[in-house]
Amino acid sequence: MAQTNANNKPQNNSLLEKLFKLSENKTNVKTEVIAGFTTFMTMAYILAVNPNILGDPAVGMDANALFTTTALAAIIGTLCMALFSNYPFALAPGMGLNAYFIYTVCLKMGYSWQVALTAVLVEGIIFIILTAFNVREAIFNAIPQNLKHAVGAGIGLFITFIGLQNAKIIVDDPATLLSLGNVTDVVPLLAIIGTIITAILVVKKVKGSILIGIFVTYILGIIAELTGWYVPNPEAQIYSLIPSGIISMPPSIAPIFFKFDFSQVLSFNFLVVVFAFLFVDIFDTLGTLIGVSSQAGMLDKDGKLPKIKEALLADAIGTTAGAILGTSTVTTYVESASGVAEGGRTGLTSAVTALFFAIALFFSPIFLAVPSFATAPALIIVGFMMMQSVTKIDFTDAQEGIPSFLTLIFMPFAYSIAEGIVFGIISYTGINAVTGKAKKVHPLMYVLSVVFILKFIFENLV
Repeated sequence: MAQTNANNKPQNNSLLEKLFKLSENKTNVKTEVIAGFTTFMTMAYILAVNPNILGDPAVGMDANALFTTTALAAIIGTLCMALFSNYPFALAPGMGLNAYFIYTVCLKMGYSWQVALTAVLVEGIIFIILTAFNVREAIFNAIPQNLKHAVGAGIGLFITFIGLQNAKIIVDDPATLLSLGNVTDVVPLLAIIGTIITAILVVKKVKGSILIGIFVTYILGIIAELTGWYVPNPEAQIYSLIPSGIISMPPSIAPIFFKFDFSQVLSFNFLVVVFAFLFVDIFDTLGTLIGVSSQAGMLDKDGKLPKIKEALLADAIGTTAGAILGTSTVTTYVESASGVAEGGRTGLTSAVTALFFAIALFFSPIFLAVPSFATAPALIIVGFMMMQSVTKIDFTDAQEGIPSFLTLIFMPFAYSIAEGIVFGIISYTGINAVTGKAKKVHPLMYVLSVVFILKFIFENLV
């Protein structure tokens, strides 16, 4: 029975209430569980993609071990986020960062994967130090409010673009770079149907609409395969949507656990690699935190995120732990927005996401059978939800509107959250400095602009 205080008001003394302050955040266990599972389902693709990328035969990392390591890194980082900050954000090895790890550091620069892991470890340690001295928090707080809203909208466009690509609704084109795919093909058509179904559920305010949309699309895919309409593609490593089994033991991580090579630590190119990991992770993480927290209404009246330091520390620890386990940089995922859209507001959402990553370790045949086109409707609809922050941008003021616009469009066009922030900060600083509004720009924005410009110059020189 619930206890009462002096005013005879009921008090919820459950462990979950004490840990995550559900009532204070106007949420409940059911909502948080649905939100956590939704976040997991929209980012579970990393369990298949990360081993595929990092397990490139030309590099030599063990793909089976990478599956287990990917899940463990996600569990550790996401639990840290839940317990340190009480925010509904999930972490896992980052897309883009894993490609840079393999295709640039290992294959192009010629470093072994052990040296690359060492660079990730050094990056994680530096992150912890920067977080301890509030450097990353200062960067977050220095970004103007309009740019923060633009980041949220830009991430919405970006993840929508990812969803459209995953579903082959948008495809590569040699003449125009991008074009509309054949929407009468089974994969894009199923994704479009799933998006429409999800949209209807959202309009009807059905609880768990995004999660339902994922499963409906997946079930439609299974029906299509059973009837012979959908033909699995061996070249794309899609052999069947129907799970080959139910339970399997997680592969050992011994082949990649704690495999560091410090022989190149003092070399100039090693420092370049560390800086690249640092740069992308800092601004991908900041961009995600700004965008998702803005959508969830977590920013205060000054546009700051309370407990930002704790959130960034979780990210830094996740990266360090990931390197030890044997994977590339761990970062906060934009797919966390799907859980926020389902009402997730506390660390319980993150804890549930971590729990499902733990379950995935033993039920990998089922979880890995969910195709990317089945999660595409979730990304598209969440993109729409995040785009709503564009209405908060003051486009009537060109000094604010143009940098916000550039931030927004560079994320999908450059295929990078970080680059969108870079062009937004440089343009905001430059435009205001030249047009007589130099004093309204935070000093750190000038520092960042100079660093970004030097980064572009340096990249072209080397």
